[in-house]
Amino acid sequence: MNEQGKISVNTDNIMPIIKKWLYSDRDIFIRELVSNGSDAIFKLQKLVSMGEATQDDQPFVTVEVDKENSTLRFIDNGIGMTLEEVRKYINQVAFSGAADFLAKYEAQPDALDGIIGHFGLGFYSAFMVSDKVTIDTLSYTEGAEAVLWESDGSGDYTISESVKAERGTTITLHLNEESKDFAEINAVRETLNKYCSFMAVPIYLLEAGKEKEQPVNDTTPLWQKSPKDCTDEEYKAFYHKVFTDFNEPLFWIHLNVDYPFNLKGILYFPKLTENPETLQGQIKLYNNQVFVADNIKEVIPEFLLLLKGVIDCPDLPLNVSRSFLQNDATVKRISTHITKKVADRLCAMAENETEQYEKYWDDINVFIKYGCLREPKFFERMKEHILYKTTDDLYTTLPKYLEKNKEKHENKVFYCSDINQQAQYIKLLKDNSIDVVVLGGMLDIPFMQFVEMQNSGVSFSRVDSDLSSVLKGGDAIEINSLIEQLKSVLKDDKLTIKGESILSDMPAVVLLDEYSRRMQESQRFYGGAGMADLFPKQYTLVLNTSSPLIKSLNDMQEGETKSLYLQQVYDLAMLAHTPLKPENMSAFLSRSAELLNKMVEK
Repeated sequence: MNEQGKISVNTDNIMPIIKKWLYSDRDIFIRELVSNGSDAIFKLQKLVSMGEATQDDQPFVTVEVDKENSTLRFIDNGIGMTLEEVRKYINQVAFSGAADFLAKYEAQPDALDGIIGHFGLGFYSAFMVSDKVTIDTLSYTEGAEAVLWESDGSGDYTISESVKAERGTTITLHLNEESKDFAEINAVRETLNKYCSFMAVPIYLLEAGKEKEQPVNDTTPLWQKSPKDCTDEEYKAFYHKVFTDFNEPLFWIHLNVDYPFNLKGILYFPKLTENPETLQGQIKLYNNQVFVADNIKEVIPEFLLLLKGVIDCPDLPLNVSRSFLQNDATVKRISTHITKKVADRLCAMAENETEQYEKYWDDINVFIKYGCLREPKFFERMKEHILYKTTDDLYTTLPKYLEKNKEKHENKVFYCSDINQQAQYIKLLKDNSIDVVVLGGMLDIPFMQFVEMQNSGVSFSRVDSDLSSVLKGGDAIEINSLIEQLKSVLKDDKLTIKGESILSDMPAVVLLDEYSRRMQESQRFYGGAGMADLFPKQYTLVLNTSSPLIKSLNDMQEGETKSLYLQQVYDLAMLAHTPLKPENMSAFLSRSAELLNKMVEK
């Protein structure tokens, strides 16, 4: 037998396109050829289970590297191909052997589990790196003759008889000049580790002329086991191995779904920083234990990409390159289901493992808040379990906070962004039995606005924006004249000054409008420092009319000393609110020394 011909295609010059543009990664041909070998073994095993074939050897896929001759061989002991199958599946580009197999056994759906590849375009990825490719194959069918197929990728091929005596297929790649780096065993090992570390068939890597050693892959990855059969040590070891992260994960969620689709995986919660943009999460997507890609947003909800983990879903609809997902209803259902499972696990932890949930909150709150902002369904499930940490290191929820503080200030949540800087304001509220929660992260401004929109009437107010809860009501003394004198000293027409009776020994406090401050900080975070100037801060200086010092200043005759005291009162209030500029701090210290000297002189 000696047959020659042209590969049957429907588009002219498709081979150059296949060779250069079909696959997004240059090394992906190794995944495709190993996957095809694995698929051939699965097909044989299904036929054996149905009594239509026999198998008396252990399954394997071997990758043999021959540096001297610049060749790669991919050897499997799977189903093999007959002459007609070679003509059908290899010579007709994009004709799927798996599709034919599926159609033949569609009445026995259990027999089809695990078939993910085909003998179509996946095989032709070999021409990305080869000057010549040969297929040496022998079918499992009784009386079949071995076939040798050969092509240089130009569209021409030859078929001849083969002397192959063992069932299976050997594909030999004669590497082109640009791809001889793949004749290095370490380069092939690196690619196998990338794509095939957890394939279900043992994969052997060896140099030409040497014997097999240990498989390079783990055929039973942890996510395939039942959660009840996995130990904490195994989860941690798997995390360290897959992500080369030597930090301990906080905890993990083991996904094990059989209906409405098959999905397994493990999601790990590492310690997270306050800025989502700096987080380096990684979700590895697998299809029947074959690596597809990292961080596929069509399948993995965006907020989950803050985590690290693996997800294996055989039901994913993949296009010919296996690297990109078709955006269909199945993908959306899978994404929604993953979100649901993660939320369910977190809710169960909040309800049944409250101490652990609170312990983890500081490290996972960024993830949960980001998830609520990005995924409405995630928020709906999590909204009753969003925690707020108080300045007393206690945790509460929004309903509990509002209920506890409703007599003092109904439907308002007081928060601080810096416990140390805002200590005086926190003290004022705590002295009036009002709890203060800590919300100082980068996500907290948009998150507060989001919660306000979801809860009609609820508002968040920073401790330095509203002190109505600690005001006695009404002025203890009339200080209009003092206010005018202070305005003259400060020479700041934009500053609002008023008098209020405050439950504090502070002579004055500075308040900052909540809205303008939020807008300014949002622009600084997300629009740059220049944009922040579009929303100038609106300060209000509140003189405490119950303060003995303010009362004394109100009665004091105008003069240089009174001006010094008034400036000092203002700087003290500003110092409790925000760090002073260097020149203002220098003036404050000099003025303090001067006032002390005047006291001594008296």
